[in-house]
Amino acid sequence: MSSNKVLQPDFKLSFLLPKYWLTWVGVFILYTISWLPFKLQLFMGRMLGRLLMKLGSKRKHVALTNLRLCFPEKSEDELQILLKKNFENTGIALFETGMGWWWPDWRVKRKFKVKGLEHLEKARREGNGVLLLAMHYLSVEMNARGVGYGHPMVVFYRPHNNQLMEFFQFRGRGRSNKYMLGKRDVKGLMKALRDGEACIYLPDQDYGRNRSVFVPFFGVKDAATTTGTLIFARQKNVETMMIIPVRNDDGSGYTLEIMPPLEDFPTKDNIADVTRINQELEKAISRKPEQYMWLHRRFKTRPNPDDVSLYK
Repeated sequence: MSSNKVLQPDFKLSFLLPKYWLTWVGVFILYTISWLPFKLQLFMGRMLGRLLMKLGSKRKHVALTNLRLCFPEKSEDELQILLKKNFENTGIALFETGMGWWWPDWRVKRKFKVKGLEHLEKARREGNGVLLLAMHYLSVEMNARGVGYGHPMVVFYRPHNNQLMEFFQFRGRGRSNKYMLGKRDVKGLMKALRDGEACIYLPDQDYGRNRSVFVPFFGVKDAATTTGTLIFARQKNVETMMIIPVRNDDGSGYTLEIMPPLEDFPTKDNIADVTRINQELEKAISRKPEQYMWLHRRFKTRPNPDDVSLYK
């Protein structure tokens, strides 16, 4: 195993200590529910999401603020409907974690359709690495499993703070993919691209002021947006594509679509390139805005540190 890969965490006897007992209870419940019929889990998730909406006033405020900022053209009634659907999808996402981590291969494959693989395969035949730009759709745990059955990927991810949850998360996400890289392992991802791998990177959240520029994102004209994407996109022999995941409305499963390579990208202009990435993200998120992770404080970093928070 090369040094750039995150080593699979081992089971530790310390996981049996009392501080992890509550985690074990949660894992057992989630594992048990994961074996229920898919559409029943979707229904249970929607009900849980409605409960979370009533109880989670802080997250509800963040999500509604994001929706108001991003969709100023929508009426308050339209925003409230979208907010409710978003919380329903948040509830479903909890059960999708169990599906993504523990479903057998045959069950995952039956629920996924991957479109646009020809774009990725063409790039690989030509000896190019592929940088796949994704976004934080709520179905991320299922998507991490499903994408690997279309083509095994190298996944850039954030390790879980709870070591026992990390033990399960790592195994779940890595079951169908090549290997995992910690979110700070920039050199590891660059090496994977040089080796001609297909790598997934998510540039859609607020990662702070460092290596960021302020460009438009939906209705916000000065959203802090990472320039880290360009470090990878500007590597020699790398093609950049969007990968768009959605959960199908009819309950049949999931569709992952790999779009054609971005033409004339990247350039030497950071602002133009990052703006274009945000525009591509907007188009992708707008397909199913109710399935996007609006609970994240996407606009917490302001151009001036003294600016009043948009979430007050």
